[in-house]
Amino acid sequence: MVRVLIFFAFVFLLALGGAWMADRPGVVTLEWQGYVVQASLLTAVVAFGASIVASIVAWGFFRLIWKSPTLVSHFMQSRRKDKGYDALSQGLMALGSGDTLHARKFGLKADKLLDGNEPAARLLLAQTSQLDGDHAESRRRFEAMLEDDRSMAVGLHGLYIEAERESEPAAARHFAEEAFNLVPGLRWAGNAVLGYQAVSGDWEEAIATLERNYAARMLDKKTLRRQKAVLLTARALELENENPDRARTLAVEAHGLAPSLVPAAIVAARLRTRSGEVRKASKILEATWKLSPHPDLADAYAHVRPGDSVTDRLSRVRTLASMRAYSSEGAIAIAVAAIEAKKFDEARDQLKRVLRSEPTQRAFLLMADLEEREHGDQGRIREWLSRAVRAPSDKVWTADGIVSANWAPVSPKTGRVDAYEWAAPEGAVDQEQLIEVIDDKLFEPPELAAPVQVLKEPVEADIVVPKPQEAKKPAAVKDEPVEAPAAKADVAEPVVVTETAKEPSAEKKPDEQAKTEEPRATVVPVESSSWAPTKANEKAADKAEDPSKTEKEAPSSPDDKPEKKDEKLVEFPLSQLPDDPGPEPDDEDPKTPKDQSFRFFR
Repeated sequence: MVRVLIFFAFVFLLALGGAWMADRPGVVTLEWQGYVVQASLLTAVVAFGASIVASIVAWGFFRLIWKSPTLVSHFMQSRRKDKGYDALSQGLMALGSGDTLHARKFGLKADKLLDGNEPAARLLLAQTSQLDGDHAESRRRFEAMLEDDRSMAVGLHGLYIEAERESEPAAARHFAEEAFNLVPGLRWAGNAVLGYQAVSGDWEEAIATLERNYAARMLDKKTLRRQKAVLLTARALELENENPDRARTLAVEAHGLAPSLVPAAIVAARLRTRSGEVRKASKILEATWKLSPHPDLADAYAHVRPGDSVTDRLSRVRTLASMRAYSSEGAIAIAVAAIEAKKFDEARDQLKRVLRSEPTQRAFLLMADLEEREHGDQGRIREWLSRAVRAPSDKVWTADGIVSANWAPVSPKTGRVDAYEWAAPEGAVDQEQLIEVIDDKLFEPPELAAPVQVLKEPVEADIVVPKPQEAKKPAAVKDEPVEAPAAKADVAEPVVVTETAKEPSAEKKPDEQAKTEEPRATVVPVESSSWAPTKANEKAADKAEDPSKTEKEAPSSPDDKPEKKDEKLVEFPLSQLPDDPGPEPDDEDPKTPKDQSFRFFR
C-alpha cells in the first residue's frame, strides 16, 4: 500500500513539473565549434533523460558481456546445488520409510553434488548406517562430524546413542556432558547428565544440574520443586546414620518442597522423632496423609511416640484416618491397629467396608489373620486365603514396569528421576472382573457346634440280637420314646429310641421264649466323648457277633432280669451298638440267605 502511494506521488510530481515547464516556455541554445543548436526547454529535458537511460542500458550490456564467464559458473553451481538438495530430500524420505538402500544411494549422491560440505548429507549417511546395523560405520561418520562446529552437537548425540546401545555408561555420560557444556539448552543432554549423576549417587551434583536445567528453561517450576525434593530425600537417607542433623534439615526441606512425597515425610518424621520433636513429626505425617494416604504413613504415625500401648496406637490411627474420610487406606490402618489391640469387632467392621468397596489381597489376608486370632477357624482362614489369591493386586512402588517393595529416587531401568509411583502393577487384571460376591455370614462369628452331653449316671440298654432264622421274618418295628435323665436347661435332651421285636405267639414253649429273650447290657457314660466305647458296649458287641453264646447266657425265664440301680432301660434297634462297625464279611452266618437282587455297589 505504501509503495502504491509513493508511485502515485512520484507521478503527480512529474506531471506537476511538466505543467510548470509548459506554462513557462523558453529556448535552449547550444553553441559548439560553430554549430548552434536551439530547442525548446521541454524538448531539451526529454532528450537529456533519454540520453541517461541509453547510457544505463549500454553500461548494463557491457557489464553482462564482461561478467558472462562468472555468471555461467554461478549458474552451473546453483544447478548442482539444486540437484544435491533434491537428492538429499529424497534420501531423507527414503530413510524415514526405512529404505536404507535408496537412502544410502541418495545420501552419497547428495554428498558428492554438495562437495562434502553439507552436514545434513553426512547426517543422512550416518543415520542410514545406524539404521542398517553397521554401528562401526555410523560411529566413524559421527566422529567425523565432530570436526565441524556446525555438526558437533549432532555428532555427540549420535555417539551418545551408540554408547547407550553398546551398554557403555561411562562413554555415554562423557558424550552427554560434552554436549551439555557445548549447548546448555539441549534437553536430552541435560536429562542424561542428571540421570547419570543420580544413578551414581552424586546427589549434590545432580541438584546443581537440575538448577542449570531450570535456568535453561528445560523444565517448569513445579517439576523443579518435585525433582529437587526427591534428590534431597535421597541425600537425607544417605546421611541418616552418619549425620542425623544434616539429614533432618534436608528431609524437612524436601517435605516443604513436595508435601505429597511420602518418603520425604517418613524420613523427616523419623528424624524428628529421634530428636524428641514428636508433635512436629505428627504434623508432617498428617500433612502428607491428607494429600496421599499411604500405609507407611499410618504405621509411622502409630509409632511416632515410642513406648505407647496398642490401645494408644489404635486411638492415634483413628485420628489420622478421620483426616481423610472414606479412604480405604485409613480403614485398613484402623483394622491393623485394632487386631493388635484385640478389638476384633472394630477390625471386622473396617475390613468389611473395604471389601465391599475396594477388595484387595491385603484386605483378604487381614481377614484371614483376624479369623486366626479371634476364633482359629481353619475353614474360614482357608476361605479368606483362597479369595486373596483371586483378589486384585495391592498398590506397590512401580517405575517403568518394574515393581519394587521400597521407594527409590531413580528408575533402575531408564535412570529417570522421580520415576516411582504408588500404583497397581501394569500387568494387573481389571479389578471389576475380580470382585466376588461375599456372603454376609462370612463376616459374622462362626457358629460353634453344641457341646457333647456327658451322662453322669449309668444307663441300662436292651440290645436286640435277632437270630439267623428270624431274619427271614419281617418284624414290625415300633418306635417308642423313652425318657432320658434330666439335663441342664441349656442342653437339649436327647431322644432315645427303643425297638421291640414282635412278641412271640402264646403257642411257643417257655424254652423258646427264653431263647428269644434279648440280652441286656449296661451303658456306662464317659467323660471325654459320648461316642467312646465302654466295657458294656464291647461286651454287647461280642454277644451280637456270637448268637450261640447269647442263647446260652440268656436267662431261662422271662422273669429273670438283671439288677437295676435306679437306671432306665434303653433298647437299641440294631444288632450292634452305634459305634460298632459290625461283623466282618467272613464272619457272617453261612445259614443266612444272601440277597440276590441287583445292586450297584455290593
